[in-house]
Amino acid sequence: MTGLDRNLTPKTRPMPKRTAMVASLDIGSSKIACMIARLKPSPPNEALRGRTHAVELIGYSQIQSRGVKAGAVVDLAECEKAVRHAVALAERMAKVRVESVLLSVSGGRLHGQLVEAAADIHGGSVTADDISRVTSAGMRHAAGAGRTVLHALPVGYALDGVKGIRDPRGMVARQFGVDMNVVTSDATVAKNLMLVVERCHLNVEAMASSPYVAGLSVLTDDEADLGAAVVEMGAGSTTIATYSGGRLVHASGFALGGQHITMDLARGIGACIADAERIKTLYGTVLTGGSDSRELMSVPTAGDDRDTPQIVSRATIANIVRHRAEEIFEMVRDRLADSPFAAEPRARVVLSGGASQLTGTVELATRILNRQVRIGRPLGFGRLPNEAKGASFSVPTGLLVYPQYAHLEHVEPRRTRQLRTGTDGYFGKVGRWLREGF
Repeated sequence: MTGLDRNLTPKTRPMPKRTAMVASLDIGSSKIACMIARLKPSPPNEALRGRTHAVELIGYSQIQSRGVKAGAVVDLAECEKAVRHAVALAERMAKVRVESVLLSVSGGRLHGQLVEAAADIHGGSVTADDISRVTSAGMRHAAGAGRTVLHALPVGYALDGVKGIRDPRGMVARQFGVDMNVVTSDATVAKNLMLVVERCHLNVEAMASSPYVAGLSVLTDDEADLGAAVVEMGAGSTTIATYSGGRLVHASGFALGGQHITMDLARGIGACIADAERIKTLYGTVLTGGSDSRELMSVPTAGDDRDTPQIVSRATIANIVRHRAEEIFEMVRDRLADSPFAAEPRARVVLSGGASQLTGTVELATRILNRQVRIGRPLGFGRLPNEAKGASFSVPTGLLVYPQYAHLEHVEPRRTRQLRTGTDGYFGKVGRWLREGF
């Protein structure tokens, strides 16, 4: 069975115990961010015990996205131009040439499910081959028609029905089982994101879901152990990852984000989209006060009559922003109620992504979700520029951390070899998963 038949995206190898160069690429609906860093072995960090390497950023870029809507490619040529530009800017700053990237996925209706798989043990004791065989069966079950597996994270093992086994290798049993969290997305969305990168003559080292890597960037180990939900509020989509016991246990998403707030403003106050985005960035808030109705601002009118501005109150802007933000958090609340997060009454919510930076989002989310809420920012990065220290860079910084957690995921060895071999030239770089998928 080929890698394509198993519907698996590329996976990176576990992090070596030496310095390595990595590059992350976050293709969002409003911005494309590329970051290049050296990962150097480092002593354990008390708050971030899972990290084995320190991240030294040497190059980065952030440009306006083109050809992307709700995390999916809608114009291949435009998106390719933007990606080429973003990577070239980061390469110029880093003074290195990038050959492969770690790529995020925020679209494609992200969905996580807990899968149980079991099989009889023929040799008496559990071997690595038994673990791989049963885990692969679970992944095939989770990847339905038109879906592709982004993550397969074993969360527990069972021997003859006895659960809670951490490492079953070498243990004796008649039947072996695994509980695993499998995160999938629409295969077409993932393949077209990969196609854009490959058309730029870059290899895709691995693909990872946006909320998962955002959690790797903004959560402390204690938060992941005790239970937390990361809500990645992007421009075209909002994605969610829930953690418990230090592991990802669920993921989901929906196509609603900060761009929808911008469009609401443009329609509500009669401004062009660019002006509405600027107003949202400078004055966007979900809080209203008594003086807001008396504070007025001049807003250029959309169309040919821009020389005759209109007068709009701060309260009008705040009400438009709040209504859409409330809808987003109500949908987040419903998604969390259907996830294992509902069983963790004291678990907190961490907001990330550009749309989370609107004034008052913490207060609004606390009221609607009835949880402790904070804004998440990249943790454990020593030399980030000021513009990359905010919540909007949670995903690209999380991708830089991601290789240190690759050992937690199940990887198909045959699949990996297929992606790293092939003939020279463009189609040799694309790999079997992409070539055979179209």
